[in-house]
Amino acid sequence: MIIVLACLAGCGRVADLHPAPGQRLPVKPAMARVTPTPVDLLTAPPYARPQRVDELMTKSTPREADPFDLPPPSGGAAPDVPAGTDPQPVTNATGPAETK
Repeated sequence: MIIVLACLAGCGRVADLHPAPGQRLPVKPAMARVTPTPVDLLTAPPYARPQRVDELMTKSTPREADPFDLPPPSGGAAPDVPAGTDPQPVTNATGPAETK
């Protein structure tokens, strides 16, 4: 039990980050004014973690009438081809149209 508590206490240890012995921080980027610190390198830029908007509507309101919500110009009639019939074959042949 004591071993578990000691291991658990070691997991919560926080310290500043430093490069490994014999290593240096990355060099300054070409267009940067200063060399970034370890905190700068580990901080995600705002575009990497955008804020989410899960709820699109904040309050329930009835929809306004849509002036473009119109029936089809033919009055909504069904197509002339009956259900279950095979469509006419389509070819990629070029040339004058053939009449039957």
